[in-house]
Amino acid sequence: MKAVVLSCNTGEGHNAAGKAIYNKFLQMGVKCDFVDTLSIAGMKVSRAVNNSYVGITTSVPAVFGMMYSLGRAVSDLNTRHLHIKSPVYAANTLYRRKLAKFIKDGGYDVAVMPHLFPAECLTSLKKRGQLDIPFICVATDYACIPFWEETKPDYFVIPHKDLAEDFYSRNIPQDKLLTFGIPVSDRFKGKTAPSEARSQLGLPDDKPIFLMMSGSMGFGGLEGMTRALYEKFGRNVRIIILCGRNESMRTHLSEVFSDIPDVILQPFTDKVSLFMDAADMVFTKPGGLTSTEAAVKNVLLVHTPPIPGCETINAAFFSSRGMSVCAGSNASPEAIAECAHALWLDKEAQQNMLRAQRENINPDSADEICGFIIEKYMK
Repeated sequence: MKAVVLSCNTGEGHNAAGKAIYNKFLQMGVKCDFVDTLSIAGMKVSRAVNNSYVGITTSVPAVFGMMYSLGRAVSDLNTRHLHIKSPVYAANTLYRRKLAKFIKDGGYDVAVMPHLFPAECLTSLKKRGQLDIPFICVATDYACIPFWEETKPDYFVIPHKDLAEDFYSRNIPQDKLLTFGIPVSDRFKGKTAPSEARSQLGLPDDKPIFLMMSGSMGFGGLEGMTRALYEKFGRNVRIIILCGRNESMRTHLSEVFSDIPDVILQPFTDKVSLFMDAADMVFTKPGGLTSTEAAVKNVLLVHTPPIPGCETINAAFFSSRGMSVCAGSNASPEAIAECAHALWLDKEAQQNMLRAQRENINPDSADEICGFIIEKYMK
């Protein structure tokens, strides 16, 4: 069997989930390729879509929220069997011939996609009878995002059993749902002792560490949160800020906090797992993948204000089950610091949070997804 994982460069969450599946296939002895789907349409298309997504979500997140709400409205019409095709579906049919050729030339037997875009394109191909290959969708947010209902995969992996009704209510057949969870890299399943993790990262071990994650694209708001945390905790903690690829933000923060050695600014790194091991508390916006990684690591988790849309739902899903604390969608830095401080002082709440993460999040999702596909399609 030869598999292909079709992702899309609109944020690293989809790619990280896809690479977890890709690497697991390789571990299991299955030939597999990992591909940015839009690069098949052309690198210019891939870069343009990615840059547009990053620009909207980082600069005008409210616009992204409006777009999400509009998409949800169209999605609601589809669930009433009105079958209104979205602009997203139409756009993703434009490169279907190239995708069909790529899959046929590659000799792939099965496709896995942690992103909506290739699922839309492959659905179009199968409806037209132009390609006959089983494919599996993998949701990377704790909600049925708009337009998933337009896709027609053979199976659909969802993040949690409690979300089955949400997906089923949007006309995704119940017998296609697999409640394996969001796949994460094996790196997050292991646990390095905090002192050893700090030693490997060259970090002092004399103070608690708060890890602030801005995402791979370096979302903002970290200056205010850092100041608020210092006002609340005093200089009794060390704050490490993962700045992602946002070099302008890192330069600005290095100037602002130049007189505070306990604020450490880290550019894009592939050692996020080790930084989580070194941390006493993690602060992150509620992306589905990052939140899942933190829960698999089993670390105290504070959700910062989400990008409106599916991240709002992610935050609600986690906080309602006690897996994180969240001060609210429009919380001030001071409110976030107060929320974190309350958790820091409450040892019982900490233990309850770590237990809730272990009870609700499957660390072996990638193993189960790949095992299922091998059992289903290699026999």
